[in-house]
Amino acid sequence: MPITRLTKPDSKFRLDDVSTDPPRGATKQGAAERLKELGEELLELQELMWGARTHSILIVLQGRDAAGKDGAIKNVVGALNPRGVTVSSFGVPTKEEREHDFLWRIHRQAPRAGEFAIFNRSHYEDVLVVRVHDLAPKSLWGERYGHINDFEELLAEHGTIVLKFFLHISKKEQEERLLEREENPSTAWKLNVNDWKEREHWDEYTEAYDEVFRRCSSKHAPWCIVPADAKWYRNLVVAETVAETMRDYRDGWLKTLERNGKAGREELDEYRRSRGGRNKG
Repeated sequence: MPITRLTKPDSKFRLDDVSTDPPRGATKQGAAERLKELGEELLELQELMWGARTHSILIVLQGRDAAGKDGAIKNVVGALNPRGVTVSSFGVPTKEEREHDFLWRIHRQAPRAGEFAIFNRSHYEDVLVVRVHDLAPKSLWGERYGHINDFEELLAEHGTIVLKFFLHISKKEQEERLLEREENPSTAWKLNVNDWKEREHWDEYTEAYDEVFRRCSSKHAPWCIVPADAKWYRNLVVAETVAETMRDYRDGWLKTLERNGKAGREELDEYRRSRGGRNKG
């Protein structure tokens, strides 16, 4: 599946050079069938990670309004056991959050070993919204790229698998989705005049995202640019990428489970011997 995956800083990257459409040959029916297969695999991989407790996963979802962050969460997380999944949304900081450094509220929601954490928006808002709307001087938010890189490196060093997705939609598709919300009673609750106001800053956000991708892409915390004009393809790309990444850890998790199981059996056998073989079963 051809997608743009950024694993190192690239001063020449431009978001406008990446298509928002599915590749030729991709079909909605084929995507649905594949997504079902991936759901079963993701659940199996999640169970292995939960049992091994050597890693966790952080999925960061960023995108313009109506890009489909909630839809991606529903379709991908729907395949997982909710026992080990948390979803956090980051809006306007509260008074308490403003009284701490900008990463304080983010780090509190980082996943524990064995768990999935999904961020609907994230620490990147502090170099996106803050920059576009001039909410802080450049001397402040300009330093945050380095802080973000250090933060993500810290998470990776402690076993967190970091995957960052930008849901890439066109301005035309966004307009159609926003208008559809007005006409559909089931989505009217999402109506927000700020979505239309933010469209007026489309180019400024593009510049802000370009700098994020150029400066905050790494092997341990890559950015995946997901063509998101077709919802069915967006969901497939996110699920496929998560599963592909987790597969690399499967053998290690299995070995950990086998080792833990052996140690547990030995401890249980020793206990039974000390009891003279009683209470076996």
